[in-house]
Amino acid sequence: MEGAVAGSMTPLTAVEFEQLMARFAPFETAPHLAVACSGGGDSMALAILADRWARAQGGTVTALIVDHRLRPESANEAAGVGRALAALGVAHQVLVCGSAPSAGNLEDAARRARYRLLESWCADAGVLHLLTAHHRDDQAETLLMRLARGSGLDGLAGIAPVGIRRTCRVLRPLLTIPPERLRATVRERSVTPVEDPMNRDPAFQRVRLRAARTLLAEEGLSAERLAATAARLARARGALETMVTATLARAVALDPLGYARLNAAALKAAPAEVGLRALAAILATVSGADYPVRLEQLERLYGSLPADIGGGRTLGGCQLVAKTDHILICREAAAISDRQAAPPGARLHWDGRFAIAVPAEAPAGLSVGPLGDDGAARLAAEGSNGRVPAVVRLTLPALSDAGGLAAVPTLGWCRPGIDTRLAGREIAAFAPLRPLSGLWVTVV
Repeated sequence: MEGAVAGSMTPLTAVEFEQLMARFAPFETAPHLAVACSGGGDSMALAILADRWARAQGGTVTALIVDHRLRPESANEAAGVGRALAALGVAHQVLVCGSAPSAGNLEDAARRARYRLLESWCADAGVLHLLTAHHRDDQAETLLMRLARGSGLDGLAGIAPVGIRRTCRVLRPLLTIPPERLRATVRERSVTPVEDPMNRDPAFQRVRLRAARTLLAEEGLSAERLAATAARLARARGALETMVTATLARAVALDPLGYARLNAAALKAAPAEVGLRALAAILATVSGADYPVRLEQLERLYGSLPADIGGGRTLGGCQLVAKTDHILICREAAAISDRQAAPPGARLHWDGRFAIAVPAEAPAGLSVGPLGDDGAARLAAEGSNGRVPAVVRLTLPALSDAGGLAAVPTLGWCRPGIDTRLAGREIAAFAPLRPLSGLWVTVV
């Protein structure tokens, strides 16, 4: 027992970290890794380990420090983390939130803002791999939190080692590592971590669970056992994901305009657990959502298929409409993102669904937003709607200027007198945040 305890306090070696990274191979030649670094012991240890690993591959690491602007001293703290990284020889960038997360679920808002900044930096820098320092105890706490809110199997499988985002992979190599070993790694390099005061604030559920750790361990719910349970559930999830992929291939036709035709009979022919996951995948793909809908809502919708759809249902930013031989699933018009500027040469990801590439020669003053009722009516009057379902037309990305509707690239339409290059279908490509595949679905 004493040897095991002592072993858990030893620094993580370069050989061990190389074995942890091997599961994410292959990497490109001389890989460039981004590491999310708060300055705490866990993320500082990851920055040290990743930097050493990348150098051995002839590559580089950039540590990304996010200043959420939640506290007046956050800018000074971020600068301090940067100085500590510089002393270690690790390149870094400080990313500043445009505004502090709004009231409500502060923890969730901060996490979303953080990942937006991190992924945006990776996209701009051409970095394909973003590493985070989630460790064994984070995995255990996540399992408990999801138990508390009644998650299904996908949620209880915990934090996935790999997350596929639109522009990069999120890699979590430390999920099996006790935090004590990470702190020992930092001590070995004589680094003093910067701990976020929010990590001690009992207003957050994760902090309260951490405080109850001793009691939970006495009842057999140790971090090690909880993490092992999550790993076993993840194996079961992997088997189901294979079945989900096969069901999606049989039951769904996805259109390049961003909507789906669902064969409800083929979906319901699969086991209910598989059908639920497949339905979650469709909704997330069509809506462009960051996260899938809650399990209870999904179960209600699934149970109503196909008979009770009637004139239409909405869920998770999608609208479902019953047709003669299928159910049409498209973006809910009322849930679409606000209009945003589309300057010449801009590369945008609009509404979580469409990659917008504005030509460099485009006129200034353009913006992109949903076609909407007025735009759809204009195209209908000109006979330019094609065979696109009416509910889908409203949700298509459209370019506008001071003169009104300028172009609808997905339909190859532009206003007379406008540069016809704005009507090129390559300008607006359906590129949802989540691809239509059971390999990513997390029903929580």
